[in-house]
Amino acid sequence: MSYPEKLLADEEQVVEHLHPHWITLVPATLWFILICALVGVGVPLLPTNNTQGPLLIAILAVAVILVSWLTVKPWLGWRTTHYVFTTHRVLIRRGILHHTGRDISLQRISDVGFRQSLWDRIVRAGTLTIESAGEHGQETLHDIPRSDQMQQTLNRLIEQDHDRRARVANMPPPGHVPPHDGQSGYGPYGHQPDDYYGQQPGYAQQPWYGQDPGYGRQGYPQAGYGSGGYPPSGDRPTRT
Repeated sequence: MSYPEKLLADEEQVVEHLHPHWITLVPATLWFILICALVGVGVPLLPTNNTQGPLLIAILAVAVILVSWLTVKPWLGWRTTHYVFTTHRVLIRRGILHHTGRDISLQRISDVGFRQSLWDRIVRAGTLTIESAGEHGQETLHDIPRSDQMQQTLNRLIEQDHDRRARVANMPPPGHVPPHDGQSGYGPYGHQPDDYYGQQPGYAQQPWYGQDPGYGRQGYPQAGYGSGGYPPSGDRPTRT
């Protein structure tokens, strides 16, 4: 069963969705078998007098109560316990009637460890310990399937989340114009090309002036002057 997508944030994906290891259901299954066997043995031994009916009802009632407490409750507890690893956080949900939950952001996790006994190594289970910054601090997940692999998976998700946040932090804001680097062809304000002012009507198509002291050849139309842009000294008007 996949985790409800409505509980996930944008661009958040489920990587692992776990329940406690199936070994936790072995006692509940054994209790169910034992209770059924006792009922099967006890019912034929009931007396055939008037007390048979009440006794049969009593036996069945006790059997239902024991099965509900020792078998159905553990099965429902297993089914309603969720350990979900996503690309952003760790979600923990527990409980049948009394529902509890905790979300741990990957960026707040400081350490992840696991512990396995000999029996845990045989059945491939274990205990996962998550250290995080916050009021509750440590979270212990018991009977995790493949606890050693889940530790490595969680560490990898933490590293990927760190890299993702670093990339987002280094991205320029929307509408940002990068500064002029001398090669992009844009001026210091990012609006006009460097040769913008030399391409106006009435001016020669030249880069920005200032490369030659003779301004007449660099973009200003001259009329009646020499090639240098100034009239000869003999042609200058004199005051009378």
